[in-house]
Amino acid sequence: MRTDLFDFDLPAASIALRPASPRDSAAMLVVQPDGVLRDRLVSDLADWLEPGDQLVVNDTKVISAQLKGRRIGRATEPKIEATLIKRLDGSRWQALVRPAKKLAPGDVVRFGNEGRVCLLGHLDAQIEHKGEEGEVTLSFSFHGPALDQAVADLGSPPLPPYIASKRPADERDAADYQTMFASSEGAVAAPTAGLHFTTALEQRLRARGIEIHRLTLHVGAGTFLPVKVDDTEGHRMHSEWGCLSAGTAHALNAARAAGGRIVAVGTTSLRLLESATAADGTIEPFSGETAIFITPGYRFRAVDILLTNFHLPRSTLFMLVSAFSGLDTMKRAYAHAVTAGYRFYSYGDACLLFRARNQRADLEA
Repeated sequence: MRTDLFDFDLPAASIALRPASPRDSAAMLVVQPDGVLRDRLVSDLADWLEPGDQLVVNDTKVISAQLKGRRIGRATEPKIEATLIKRLDGSRWQALVRPAKKLAPGDVVRFGNEGRVCLLGHLDAQIEHKGEEGEVTLSFSFHGPALDQAVADLGSPPLPPYIASKRPADERDAADYQTMFASSEGAVAAPTAGLHFTTALEQRLRARGIEIHRLTLHVGAGTFLPVKVDDTEGHRMHSEWGCLSAGTAHALNAARAAGGRIVAVGTTSLRLLESATAADGTIEPFSGETAIFITPGYRFRAVDILLTNFHLPRSTLFMLVSAFSGLDTMKRAYAHAVTAGYRFYSYGDACLLFRARNQRADLEA
């Protein structure tokens, strides 16, 4: 499909720079199966679900993946910023660096500040490989838990560029950019729909007979990037590691057999659920990489309802929600959200989407 079909105008003022407080006080646009729009709050979520419905949340935890340092070992020592995007093994990460033109394979970057306490006060990494779009492979001087601790000490939360360009990250972000479910370290971006949850909201959901299940998908920075090619067929998705346990798969299958619906909290939960579901609709245990790319025409096998934030124009996530609820419906919903003052992106408001009734039956996995 043409990428420009997923473009829309978004005023800069619509981008949220801080989350709502309390988190479940955020606005929630309900997009019903017939396309009717309802303005509600996230705290109303239980009212739109039924006893027996099953919520699935992503328990990934964001690491301090934003590192600042300098190139060493040559005549000049330019400043370098790196965002870790995917762990390759115990000592190597794939990362996005700026300015990439200042680095070549074999160069060493020293992250941190000798005045700070982090083992030796700094963290060195060699450029092992350099890609064409600012991607590099960093081979660190530490390994395993020692590397994890060094990154935690020296790094900062990797706020999305549309927030980071307007203000620096601070101590509030360390808490604000984690969901209440975060427990499995490995993400470099938050599963932002989960940011809306509070203990009070969880209690209301459980009191209504709605169960909450966990899976893990370590979100990569590539998830939120706009698609740069003219046609979606030319876009390459970054793979992400995920895990769905046998116990969770069994519980979800049993609930569906009893008439319950699957409610994905976030596009990350949805993508892993769809990756783990067989052609006959059976949800199976999953552990491994997924690069599933969902565009209009995809036939959803697992998820009936999706709670998600408002996404970037031309992004794979806006393509996903357009596949779920229909492109025309989502363009109309987003236009309404802009006019009504909804807040967009990671710290923004939410929309509750019900699967469109007129999905085509062909698959585009």
